[in-house]
Amino acid sequence: MSRYLLDTNAALLGLSTPESLPGKVREAMLAGRNTLSVLAYWEVLLKSMKGKLDVGDPRAWWLDAVNKLSATIVQLRVEHISAIRELPPIHQDPFDRALIGQAMVEDLTLVTLDGDIPKYASDRLRVLV
Repeated sequence: MSRYLLDTNAALLGLSTPESLPGKVREAMLAGRNTLSVLAYWEVLLKSMKGKLDVGDPRAWWLDAVNKLSATIVQLRVEHISAIRELPPIHQDPFDRALIGQAMVEDLTLVTLDGDIPKYASDRLRVLV
């Protein structure tokens, strides 16, 4: 039974407008086997500080996301960063690349709305779009 690592965009939309998510993504999120990375919190915090995203208090958003999405939390580890080295240079978003590394190392299916991430799919990375 797969566990799902939600990318930041999927988590944001899952909380604000779940009806806008593609059916497979919504079903996966409702299955309750969600994982959120501390990277999502970091990305939301940075975008909020730059004025590119309004979630109110980012810390409150994070706690709400973990609770409402019934998510476990995955911390960032050296192994996750090391896995980035194996990735082809499809795009350069450091948060996405680190999430891909986490999904590979932790054997999680990465749930995303990003059109570039499925290009990384392999024997080591399952992607749900």
